[in-house]
Amino acid sequence: MGTTAPHIQSQVHRHRANWRGLVVVLVLAVVIALVGVSRMEALLRDLVSLSILRQVGVGIGLFFLILIPLTGIYSVVSQYAFWEGWLEGIPQPAELLQANARHEGGQQVRRFVIYLDGIHQQEKDHPPRVSAFLEELKQRLADDHRLVRDLETYTFLPVALADDSGSAWFWRRLFHWQEHHPNGFVQLLAAVLVQANNVIKVGISSDRRYGPIRNYELALKITLRLAEEGFDPSQGSELVLLGYSGGGEMAMGVADYLRSICKVPVQIITFCGVFSGNQLLERTKQVTLVVGTRDPVAAFGRIAYPGRLPLLPFSKWNKVCRQGLVHREVIDGMNHNGNRGPFSERYRGEVVGRVLDVLRQTERAG
Repeated sequence: MGTTAPHIQSQVHRHRANWRGLVVVLVLAVVIALVGVSRMEALLRDLVSLSILRQVGVGIGLFFLILIPLTGIYSVVSQYAFWEGWLEGIPQPAELLQANARHEGGQQVRRFVIYLDGIHQQEKDHPPRVSAFLEELKQRLADDHRLVRDLETYTFLPVALADDSGSAWFWRRLFHWQEHHPNGFVQLLAAVLVQANNVIKVGISSDRRYGPIRNYELALKITLRLAEEGFDPSQGSELVLLGYSGGGEMAMGVADYLRSICKVPVQIITFCGVFSGNQLLERTKQVTLVVGTRDPVAAFGRIAYPGRLPLLPFSKWNKVCRQGLVHREVIDGMNHNGNRGPFSERYRGEVVGRVLDVLRQTERAG
């Protein structure tokens, strides 16, 4: 209770230093375990005789083998640190929307459409194709609907990945390499590592042990953004979570938490969605899946998450399906990304049209 701000700051810095030391120890332990102590000396002797290609291959292999698991460990540790109040602390949900509840006047927004991007997201600014998609959606939305975009789906604090308290130094270097490194192969590796971090976050969201913490934190982040957009729960607005690819998993993970925090109905629309179906969806208004017939990534999700298979009729997903809450919209020929993806000029308008059709149908249904 009596802890001062400088004392908290010193704890945070000490935690970061301990974490970086732990990373170094883990890296050394993994290397020794892979190679073996008896072979270390021989490996160092033979290193001079190895070809450049083999050296690069071994280095890259160890890099991925060590760094990707460490990214997953850091994600879990960061959530624990946030949950325990070591960083910024957890805001009280009841306090997030108090200012807006006292605010009167202005145009009433009946629906807030919240876009959650896929695993390619690096920062709040979207790539040109995604921006064009969102701009078209914004222009075609009804006047009493508001699009909420530029949310960073894969960080739990309201900051960019490059501003993460414990790993900003690492991500900023990766982003720099991805954009400016003269070697194209290094640029590719940097991009893969960024996406690997986001894939791990999707996996954590679907996990029954750590997922609830991750999803609750993201729900608080979305609520903070809604407060900035003027959301007032007393006005009877609805929330629509629009998720692309891995953003579909994040949308399903936060839906029930947002419903509890904001006290309003929540609807989910995914396109090319990859998700587990492990979450609580019984109290959502509706779940709509916009899928392409040539989308292997979304189809792989049904295999990666067996709870979505009809062989397990008592899984959470199959129970929701039997309740009639899940609807499918199929777009012939659409792929997951690229020139036949949902953001391409060929399918962008059709995907936006399907989303608007779903919004109109649920509006009529009440």
